[in-house]
Amino acid sequence: MKYLIAIIAILLTMNSCQTHSKKSKEFKLQLGKVAQHSIFSGGDTITHWGGSLVKGEDGLYHMFYARWKKNLGWAWVTHSEIAHAVSASPFGPFKHKDIVLPARGATYWDGLCTHNPTIHKFDGKYYLYYMGNTGDGINPCVPGKLKYNWKHRNNQRIGVAVADNPNGPWKRSDAPLIDVSSDSTAMDALLVSNPSITQGPDGAYLMVYKAVGKKKKGIAGGPVVHCVATSDNPTGPFKKYDFPVFTAEGHDFPAEDPSIWYQDGKYRAIVKDMHGAFTSAGQALVLFESNDGFHWKLASKPLVSKLELNMKNGKHLKLNHLERPQIYKENGQAIALLCAADTIDSKGVIHAWNVQIPLK
Repeated sequence: MKYLIAIIAILLTMNSCQTHSKKSKEFKLQLGKVAQHSIFSGGDTITHWGGSLVKGEDGLYHMFYARWKKNLGWAWVTHSEIAHAVSASPFGPFKHKDIVLPARGATYWDGLCTHNPTIHKFDGKYYLYYMGNTGDGINPCVPGKLKYNWKHRNNQRIGVAVADNPNGPWKRSDAPLIDVSSDSTAMDALLVSNPSITQGPDGAYLMVYKAVGKKKKGIAGGPVVHCVATSDNPTGPFKKYDFPVFTAEGHDFPAEDPSIWYQDGKYRAIVKDMHGAFTSAGQALVLFESNDGFHWKLASKPLVSKLELNMKNGKHLKLNHLERPQIYKENGQAIALLCAADTIDSKGVIHAWNVQIPLK
Protein backbone atom coordinates (compact mmCIF):
# COMPACT_ATOMS: atom_id res chain seq x y z
CA MET A 1 0.00 0.00 0.00
CA LYS A 2 2.80 2.42 0.88
CA TYR A 3 4.35 1.83 -2.54
CA LEU A 4 1.02 2.74 -4.23
CA ILE A 5 0.81 5.95 -2.20
CA ALA A 6 4.37 6.85 -3.20
CA ILE A 7 3.61 6.27 -6.90
CA ILE A 8 0.48 8.45 -6.69
CA ALA A 9 2.50 11.20 -4.99
CA ILE A 10 5.13 11.09 -7.73
CA LEU A 11 2.48 11.28 -10.47
CA LEU A 12 0.79 14.23 -8.77
CA THR A 13 4.14 16.02 -8.49
CA MET A 14 4.88 15.42 -12.19
CA ASN A 15 1.45 16.72 -13.19
CA SER A 16 1.95 19.79 -11.00
CA CYS A 17 5.30 20.50 -12.62
CA GLN A 18 3.85 20.12 -16.12
CA THR A 19 0.95 22.44 -15.27
CA HIS A 20 3.32 25.00 -13.81
CA SER A 21 5.51 24.74 -16.91
CA LYS A 22 2.52 25.42 -19.18
CA LYS A 23 1.40 28.36 -17.08
CA SER A 24 4.88 29.82 -16.90
CA LYS A 25 5.52 29.61 -20.65
CA GLU A 26 5.84 33.19 -21.78
CA PHE A 27 5.36 34.42 -25.32
CA LYS A 28 8.04 36.94 -26.22
CA LEU A 29 8.99 38.85 -29.32
CA GLN A 30 12.65 39.76 -29.49
CA LEU A 31 13.85 41.89 -32.38
CA GLY A 32 17.07 41.03 -34.15
CA LYS A 33 19.52 43.31 -35.90
CA VAL A 34 18.56 44.80 -39.24
CA ALA A 35 20.62 44.40 -42.41
CA GLN A 36 21.00 47.46 -44.63
CA HIS A 37 19.34 45.60 -47.51
CA SER A 38 16.27 45.09 -45.31
CA ILE A 39 15.45 48.79 -45.65
CA PHE A 40 13.25 49.28 -48.72
CA SER A 41 13.35 52.91 -49.81
CA GLY A 42 12.04 54.83 -52.79
CA GLY A 43 15.01 57.17 -52.69
CA ASP A 44 14.57 60.85 -53.50
CA THR A 45 11.46 60.41 -55.67
CA ILE A 46 9.04 58.02 -53.93
CA THR A 47 7.85 57.82 -50.32
CA HIS A 48 7.23 54.30 -48.99
CA TRP A 49 4.90 53.63 -46.09
CA GLY A 50 3.96 50.28 -44.58
CA GLY A 51 4.39 46.83 -46.04
CA SER A 52 2.84 43.38 -45.78
CA LEU A 53 4.37 40.12 -46.93
CA VAL A 54 3.25 36.81 -48.39
CA LYS A 55 5.14 33.92 -50.01
CA GLY A 56 3.95 32.89 -53.47
CA GLU A 57 3.86 29.52 -55.18
CA ASP A 58 6.80 30.80 -57.21
CA GLY A 59 8.97 30.65 -54.08
CA LEU A 60 9.38 34.43 -54.03
CA TYR A 61 8.34 36.83 -51.30
CA HIS A 62 5.77 39.40 -52.35
CA MET A 63 5.50 42.69 -50.49
CA PHE A 64 2.50 44.98 -50.86
CA TYR A 65 3.14 48.52 -49.71
CA ALA A 66 1.85 52.10 -49.91
CA ARG A 67 3.72 54.76 -51.90
CA TRP A 68 3.30 58.24 -53.38
CA LYS A 69 5.49 60.82 -55.10
CA LYS A 70 7.82 62.45 -52.62
CA ASN A 71 7.50 65.93 -54.10
CA LEU A 72 3.84 65.95 -53.01
CA GLY A 73 4.83 66.08 -49.34
CA TRP A 74 3.06 63.89 -46.77
CA ALA A 75 0.22 63.20 -49.23
CA TRP A 76 -0.84 59.73 -48.14
CA VAL A 77 -4.49 60.68 -47.63
CA THR A 78 -4.96 61.89 -51.22
CA HIS A 79 -2.30 60.30 -53.45
CA SER A 80 -1.23 56.96 -51.94
CA GLU A 81 -1.31 53.88 -54.16
CA ILE A 82 -0.64 50.25 -53.25
CA ALA A 83 2.36 48.75 -55.01
CA HIS A 84 4.03 45.34 -55.27
CA ALA A 85 7.68 44.34 -54.81
CA VAL A 86 9.44 40.96 -54.82
CA SER A 87 12.48 39.34 -53.22
CA ALA A 88 14.08 35.93 -52.86
CA SER A 89 14.18 36.47 -49.08
CA PRO A 90 11.66 37.83 -46.54
CA PHE A 91 14.42 40.22 -45.48
CA GLY A 92 15.11 41.61 -48.94
CA PRO A 93 16.46 43.25 -50.89
CA PHE A 94 13.08 43.98 -52.48
CA LYS A 95 12.58 45.26 -56.02
CA HIS A 96 9.51 47.22 -57.10
CA LYS A 97 7.46 45.31 -59.68
CA ASP A 98 4.14 47.07 -60.34
CA ILE A 99 1.21 49.09 -59.03
CA VAL A 100 -1.64 46.78 -58.00
CA LEU A 101 -4.32 49.22 -56.81
CA PRO A 102 -3.88 52.43 -58.82
CA ALA A 103 -6.25 55.39 -58.90
CA ARG A 104 -9.35 54.49 -60.92
CA GLY A 105 -11.52 57.61 -60.82
CA ALA A 106 -13.22 59.74 -58.21
CA THR A 107 -16.60 58.09 -58.73
CA TYR A 108 -15.36 54.91 -57.04
CA TRP A 109 -15.29 54.70 -53.24
CA ASP A 110 -11.53 53.91 -53.45
CA GLY A 111 -10.99 55.77 -56.69
CA LEU A 112 -8.26 58.25 -55.75
CA CYS A 113 -6.33 56.69 -52.84
CA THR A 114 -5.40 53.18 -51.66
CA HIS A 115 -3.32 52.80 -48.52
CA ASN A 116 -2.23 50.63 -45.57
CA PRO A 117 -2.35 47.16 -47.19
CA THR A 118 -2.31 43.81 -45.42
CA ILE A 119 -1.93 40.65 -47.53
CA HIS A 120 -3.09 37.13 -46.61
CA LYS A 121 -3.39 33.74 -48.24
CA PHE A 122 -6.55 31.87 -47.23
CA ASP A 123 -7.50 28.52 -48.77
CA GLY A 124 -5.40 28.98 -51.88
CA LYS A 125 -6.45 32.53 -52.70
CA TYR A 126 -4.75 35.84 -51.94
CA TYR A 127 -6.65 38.62 -50.17
CA LEU A 128 -5.32 42.17 -50.13
CA TYR A 129 -7.10 44.26 -47.47
CA TYR A 130 -6.65 48.02 -47.56
CA MET A 131 -8.02 51.50 -46.89
CA GLY A 132 -9.41 53.39 -49.84
CA ASN A 133 -10.96 56.82 -50.28
CA THR A 134 -12.07 59.41 -52.80
CA GLY A 135 -12.74 63.15 -52.83
CA ASP A 136 -11.70 66.23 -54.76
CA GLY A 137 -8.08 65.11 -55.33
CA ILE A 138 -6.65 68.33 -53.92
CA ASN A 139 -3.36 67.89 -52.07
CA PRO A 140 -2.84 70.61 -49.45
CA CYS A 141 0.58 69.29 -48.37
CA VAL A 142 3.98 70.77 -48.95
CA PRO A 143 7.27 69.01 -48.14
CA GLY A 144 7.90 68.89 -44.41
CA LYS A 145 4.37 69.99 -43.50
CA LEU A 146 1.58 67.66 -42.42
CA LYS A 147 -1.84 68.77 -43.62
CA TYR A 148 -5.08 66.92 -44.28
CA ASN A 149 -7.61 67.00 -47.04
CA TRP A 150 -10.45 66.36 -44.62
CA LYS A 151 -12.87 65.22 -47.31
CA HIS A 152 -10.51 62.41 -48.30
CA ARG A 153 -9.69 61.66 -44.65
CA ASN A 154 -13.34 61.27 -43.70
CA ASN A 155 -14.11 59.17 -46.79
CA GLN A 156 -11.81 56.36 -45.62
CA ARG A 157 -13.38 52.91 -46.00
CA ILE A 158 -12.07 49.32 -45.90
CA GLY A 159 -11.84 47.09 -48.97
CA VAL A 160 -10.39 43.80 -50.17
CA ALA A 161 -9.00 42.79 -53.55
CA VAL A 162 -8.78 39.09 -54.47
CA ALA A 163 -6.41 37.16 -56.75
CA ASP A 164 -5.38 33.58 -57.46
CA ASN A 165 -1.75 34.67 -57.63
CA PRO A 166 0.19 37.45 -55.84
CA ASN A 167 1.22 38.68 -59.29
CA GLY A 168 -2.45 39.34 -60.03
CA PRO A 169 -4.73 40.15 -61.70
CA TRP A 170 -6.53 41.64 -58.67
CA LYS A 171 -10.29 41.93 -58.56
CA ARG A 172 -11.49 45.02 -56.72
CA SER A 173 -15.01 45.55 -55.42
CA ASP A 174 -17.27 48.45 -56.27
CA ALA A 175 -18.41 48.61 -52.63
CA PRO A 176 -16.42 48.70 -49.37
CA LEU A 177 -15.95 45.50 -47.40
CA ILE A 178 -16.45 47.49 -44.17
CA ASP A 179 -18.46 50.69 -44.42
CA VAL A 180 -19.39 53.27 -41.80
CA SER A 181 -22.43 52.52 -39.63
CA SER A 182 -25.62 54.41 -40.41
CA ASP A 183 -26.26 55.09 -36.70
CA SER A 184 -24.75 58.52 -36.00
CA THR A 185 -23.92 57.43 -32.43
CA ALA A 186 -21.93 54.37 -33.56
CA MET A 187 -18.19 54.14 -32.91
CA ASP A 188 -17.56 53.98 -36.67
CA ALA A 189 -20.10 56.55 -37.88
CA LEU A 190 -17.54 58.86 -39.55
CA LEU A 191 -14.84 56.63 -41.03
CA VAL A 192 -13.30 53.15 -40.99
CA SER A 193 -9.68 52.37 -41.84
CA ASN A 194 -6.54 50.29 -41.28
CA PRO A 195 -7.85 46.70 -41.33
CA SER A 196 -5.98 43.82 -39.72
CA ILE A 197 -7.28 40.27 -40.06
CA THR A 198 -6.45 36.73 -39.04
CA GLN A 199 -8.05 33.29 -39.16
CA GLY A 200 -8.68 31.73 -35.77
CA PRO A 201 -8.50 28.05 -34.76
CA ASP A 202 -12.25 27.70 -35.40
CA GLY A 203 -11.79 28.73 -39.02
CA ALA A 204 -13.59 32.06 -38.58
CA TYR A 205 -12.02 35.38 -39.56
CA LEU A 206 -11.37 38.08 -36.97
CA MET A 207 -10.82 41.68 -38.05
CA VAL A 208 -9.72 44.66 -35.98
CA TYR A 209 -10.05 48.07 -37.62
CA LYS A 210 -9.65 51.73 -36.81
CA ALA A 211 -12.81 53.82 -36.53
CA VAL A 212 -13.80 57.40 -35.85
CA GLY A 213 -17.21 58.42 -34.56
CA LYS A 214 -19.24 61.63 -34.64
CA LYS A 215 -19.72 62.18 -30.93
CA LYS A 216 -17.05 64.88 -30.92
CA LYS A 217 -18.00 67.97 -32.85
CA GLY A 218 -15.82 69.37 -35.60
CA ILE A 219 -14.50 68.09 -38.89
CA ALA A 220 -12.09 65.61 -37.24
CA GLY A 221 -14.84 63.86 -35.28
CA GLY A 222 -14.00 61.40 -32.56
CA PRO A 223 -13.23 59.56 -30.46
CA VAL A 224 -10.71 57.41 -32.37
CA VAL A 225 -11.11 53.76 -31.40
CA HIS A 226 -10.56 50.21 -32.64
CA CYS A 227 -13.45 47.90 -33.38
CA VAL A 228 -13.84 44.14 -33.88
CA ALA A 229 -15.73 42.34 -36.65
CA THR A 230 -16.03 38.64 -37.55
CA SER A 231 -17.00 36.60 -40.58
CA ASP A 232 -17.07 33.02 -41.82
CA ASN A 233 -15.65 34.19 -45.13
CA PRO A 234 -12.60 36.36 -45.91
CA THR A 235 -14.77 38.56 -48.15
CA GLY A 236 -17.54 38.94 -45.58
CA PRO A 237 -20.16 39.84 -44.71
CA PHE A 238 -18.62 40.92 -41.38
CA LYS A 239 -20.53 41.23 -38.12
CA LYS A 240 -19.54 44.31 -36.09
CA TYR A 241 -19.40 44.41 -32.29
CA ASP A 242 -20.27 47.54 -30.31
CA PHE A 243 -17.31 47.81 -27.95
CA PRO A 244 -13.80 49.23 -28.45
CA VAL A 245 -10.51 47.37 -27.93
CA PHE A 246 -6.98 48.56 -27.06
CA THR A 247 -8.40 51.25 -24.81
CA ALA A 248 -6.67 53.11 -21.97
CA GLU A 249 -8.42 55.07 -19.26
CA GLY A 250 -7.94 58.80 -19.66
CA HIS A 251 -6.85 58.54 -23.30
CA ASP A 252 -9.09 59.34 -26.29
CA PHE A 253 -6.63 58.02 -28.90
CA PRO A 254 -4.22 55.62 -27.16
CA ALA A 255 -3.44 53.18 -29.96
CA GLU A 256 -3.12 52.80 -33.71
CA ASP A 257 -2.05 50.29 -36.36
CA PRO A 258 -2.80 46.98 -34.61
CA SER A 259 -1.46 43.90 -36.40
CA ILE A 260 -3.24 40.74 -35.23
CA TRP A 261 -2.38 37.07 -35.67
CA TYR A 262 -2.94 33.70 -33.95
CA GLN A 263 0.03 31.82 -32.50
CA ASP A 264 0.72 29.39 -29.65
CA GLY A 265 -2.89 29.17 -28.50
CA LYS A 266 -3.72 32.88 -28.37
CA TYR A 267 -4.54 35.85 -30.52
CA ARG A 268 -1.62 38.29 -30.54
CA ALA A 269 -1.41 41.93 -31.52
CA ILE A 270 1.35 44.48 -31.94
CA VAL A 271 -0.05 47.97 -31.48
CA LYS A 272 1.43 51.43 -31.86
CA ASP A 273 1.22 53.11 -28.45
CA MET A 274 0.55 56.69 -29.48
CA HIS A 275 2.09 58.48 -26.51
CA GLY A 276 2.85 56.14 -23.62
CA ALA A 277 -0.67 54.99 -22.69
CA PHE A 278 0.51 51.41 -22.11
CA THR A 279 4.18 51.63 -21.07
CA SER A 280 6.60 54.25 -19.79
CA ALA A 281 8.49 54.22 -23.11
CA GLY A 282 6.36 56.90 -24.75
CA GLN A 283 5.48 56.32 -28.38
CA ALA A 284 6.42 52.70 -29.03
CA LEU A 285 5.26 49.30 -30.30
CA VAL A 286 3.59 47.16 -27.64
CA LEU A 287 2.31 43.58 -27.45
CA PHE A 288 -1.23 42.51 -26.51
CA GLU A 289 -2.79 39.05 -26.21
CA SER A 290 -6.29 37.60 -26.14
CA ASN A 291 -7.93 34.21 -25.63
CA ASP A 292 -10.92 35.00 -27.83
CA GLY A 293 -10.01 38.02 -29.99
CA PHE A 294 -12.50 40.24 -28.15
CA HIS A 295 -10.94 40.78 -24.74
CA TRP A 296 -7.38 42.04 -25.03
CA LYS A 297 -4.79 42.62 -22.33
CA LEU A 298 -1.20 43.78 -22.32
CA ALA A 299 1.37 40.98 -22.46
CA SER A 300 3.45 40.44 -19.33
CA LYS A 301 6.38 42.05 -21.14
CA PRO A 302 4.58 44.45 -23.48
CA LEU A 303 7.35 46.60 -24.96
CA VAL A 304 8.31 45.40 -28.45
CA SER A 305 10.35 48.37 -29.62
CA LYS A 306 11.08 52.02 -28.96
CA LEU A 307 11.63 54.40 -31.87
CA GLU A 308 14.93 52.85 -32.88
CA LEU A 309 16.62 50.13 -34.92
CA ASN A 310 19.77 48.17 -34.14
CA MET A 311 21.64 47.64 -37.38
CA LYS A 312 23.94 44.74 -38.27
CA ASN A 313 26.66 47.24 -39.13
CA GLY A 314 26.75 48.29 -35.47
CA LYS A 315 24.83 51.54 -35.89
CA HIS A 316 21.92 52.52 -33.66
CA LEU A 317 19.34 54.31 -35.76
CA LYS A 318 17.00 56.78 -34.02
CA LEU A 319 13.62 57.16 -35.74
CA ASN A 320 10.92 59.78 -35.92
CA HIS A 321 8.25 57.08 -36.24
CA LEU A 322 8.13 53.26 -36.19
CA GLU A 323 4.63 52.05 -36.99
CA ARG A 324 2.35 50.00 -39.26
CA PRO A 325 3.72 46.74 -37.73
CA GLN A 326 2.93 43.58 -39.68
CA ILE A 327 3.94 40.09 -38.66
CA TYR A 328 5.17 37.60 -41.26
CA LYS A 329 4.87 33.92 -40.31
CA GLU A 330 6.31 30.75 -41.75
CA ASN A 331 5.40 27.27 -40.50
CA GLY A 332 3.15 28.83 -37.89
CA GLN A 333 5.87 30.96 -36.31
CA ALA A 334 6.49 34.69 -36.54
CA ILE A 335 9.90 35.24 -38.19
CA ALA A 336 9.78 38.88 -39.31
CA LEU A 337 8.24 42.18 -38.32
CA LEU A 338 7.61 44.63 -41.15
CA CYS A 339 7.25 48.29 -40.23
CA ALA A 340 7.05 51.75 -41.70
CA ALA A 341 9.74 54.10 -40.41
CA ASP A 342 10.94 57.60 -41.01
CA THR A 343 13.58 60.15 -40.13
CA ILE A 344 13.62 63.92 -40.60
CA ASP A 345 16.71 65.62 -41.96
CA SER A 346 18.16 69.00 -40.97
CA LYS A 347 15.99 70.74 -43.60
CA GLY A 348 12.81 69.26 -42.13
CA VAL A 349 12.26 66.82 -45.02
CA ILE A 350 10.68 63.49 -44.10
CA HIS A 351 12.41 60.35 -45.40
CA ALA A 352 10.08 57.34 -45.06
CA TRP A 353 10.71 53.70 -45.94
CA ASN A 354 9.85 50.09 -45.10
CA VAL A 355 11.95 47.81 -42.95
CA GLN A 356 11.96 44.05 -42.40
CA ILE A 357 13.14 43.22 -38.87
CA PRO A 358 14.14 39.63 -38.01
CA LEU A 359 12.52 38.06 -34.93
CA LYS A 360 14.66 35.91 -32.69
